[in-house]
Amino acid sequence: MNRGLVIVRGGGDIASGTIHRLTKCGFRVVVLEIDKPTVIRRTVSFANALFDKEITIEGIKAIRTDDINYVNDYLNKSIIPILVDETGKSIDTLKPDIVIDAILAKKNLGTNMEMAPIVIGLGPGFTAGKDVHAVIETNRGHDLGKVIYSGKPQKNTGIPGNIEGYTHERVIRSSNEGIVSTKASIGDIVNKGDCIGYVDELPILAPLDGVIRGLIKSGLHVTKNFKIGDVDPRGKVDHCFTISDKARAVAGGVLEAILTMQK
Repeated sequence: MNRGLVIVRGGGDIASGTIHRLTKCGFRVVVLEIDKPTVIRRTVSFANALFDKEITIEGIKAIRTDDINYVNDYLNKSIIPILVDETGKSIDTLKPDIVIDAILAKKNLGTNMEMAPIVIGLGPGFTAGKDVHAVIETNRGHDLGKVIYSGKPQKNTGIPGNIEGYTHERVIRSSNEGIVSTKASIGDIVNKGDCIGYVDELPILAPLDGVIRGLIKSGLHVTKNFKIGDVDPRGKVDHCFTISDKARAVAGGVLEAILTMQK
């Protein structure tokens, strides 16, 4: 069943939960991304197709395409096409039924209600009824995944999700500006202090015992204090390769908003 064409701006792990859910529900989904996305949870981010040409997440396949003329060919094969398009210029050409801003930039980078009959923003930076038709709450807690049809979502807390008592402690940040080179991989079990790579010549050390759940693509340039990875103290390797609870909750909110506004 073809439920309509959806363009999703952004292909990170939270966006990918929505992309996956909508595809499974019969929507034709196209993803727009920047050329070198700095996604951390690359194994569950469709944006990683820009580096590896293609990626399959829980049975759904996405392929990088550098020619907008091939978009429909991929959609007809139930494959998600991913285009490099930072500004959303493809939207005018493709004329989607729905646009979802899932960049999670904490601010609006140009999305507006004129882009499609239904326009949805994820998280802070959007005002429902002003620049988008609905906003989905992305902060963890009681309202995660809530659909907001008027007004703004909660402000960004800046605090990573609590996993077994760890928040900021489990996040890996660059201690200097430079080029990332990794020696470990997502899914590797590490101990606190293990070297998992370098930013230029300075080592990247595991902040605690656990499994590497996210790690930025090797070869990318980062600034000082840039988020480049995270360690999950639960140590469950399969969690590194499946969509998170947060991404699924947000996806549920997106689907609810679409079905409500399509009535």
